Amino acid sequence: MRVGFDVSPLQAPHPHGVVRVVAGLVGALERRGQLEVVRLSAPAGMGSARWRQVELPRAASRLGLVGIHTLVSAFPLRGPGRRIATIHELPWLHGERENAGWRHRLWARLGPRRADLIVTATERTARDVRLYSGAASERVRVVPWGVDAAFSGAADPRDAQVLARHGLAPRGYLLCAGGGRAKKRPEAALAAAVELARRGGPRLPVVVTGPVEPPVAALGGLACVGEVTDAALAALYAEAGAVLLLARSEGFGLPALEALACGAPVVVARGGAQAEVAGEVGLVADPADPASVALAIERALASTAAECVARRARAAAFSWERSAALVEALWAELCA
Repeated sequence: MRVGFDVSPLQAPHPHGVVRVVAGLVGALERRGQLEVVRLSAPAGMGSARWRQVELPRAASRLGLVGIHTLVSAFPLRGPGRRIATIHELPWLHGERENAGWRHRLWARLGPRRADLIVTATERTARDVRLYSGAASERVRVVPWGVDAAFSGAADPRDAQVLARHGLAPRGYLLCAGGGRAKKRPEAALAAAVELARRGGPRLPVVVTGPVEPPVAALGGLACVGEVTDAALAALYAEAGAVLLLARSEGFGLPALEALACGAPVVVARGGAQAEVAGEVGLVADPADPASVALAIERALASTAAECVARRARAAAFSWERSAALVEALWAELCA
């Protein structure tokens, strides 16, 4: 069964999480060999509309593909074969502006009506898609993402070097991975850190990785370490007093899974997709209530070795092999 996978996010600018999903899922499908994966990507300089609406249908015909699978919401509307598309999140339903432009809204509205199947990574996002598009339940399927091997190994002696480089002590900071963006709610993390100290707890800096948006930089009080390698990020996860994941609009939240794989305690927004991913090992809080988040941080700082083992076990249930097997089953169903 030859299936074309649009891997253009690996070459064109896309959110880091989308790139991880494309690389992790397509790589696992190729290793398993149950589908004949045909990687398709746009030539340099070609616009996304021409690529998906003109060149991908031509490729489907020329290569004899049974269909096209896109790891974003946009997909070829014409041409031979079946279509599976992916909707990662609908942030505008949760009051966020990032990734909420008219094109994304249009594809989230029309895609579930035109594609054979829509894939989302959590039940929470699947509910959003059904609500927003009116799509029938059976056309929206959940395929949880996996965690990369970089976050699943044993502690590395070099972890101490990573912390020393940034002036951090083990268990002596709160981490917000990718927290330089407004949607990650860094202001809620700062307010919780202040509340924690007011309650007699330690004064812990809030560390953010990745680029920092101007409104976030204006907040002050954040320790910004910039872009880091996966190895350095794993070290930062593993030694954090708590990993704060307070965004309400995430469709999955790979940082929650990565942090759990490193054994780190995670504080997640109540009712969000990250809480679904973390399950019973997540520490749930209300991002709008600093006392609620501070209480969750206190619990994180008091966590035990057994809880660390439970967190790693939770993350181990999410593998790219499992994701690939679910995608294989979807294509078998469509082509039966």
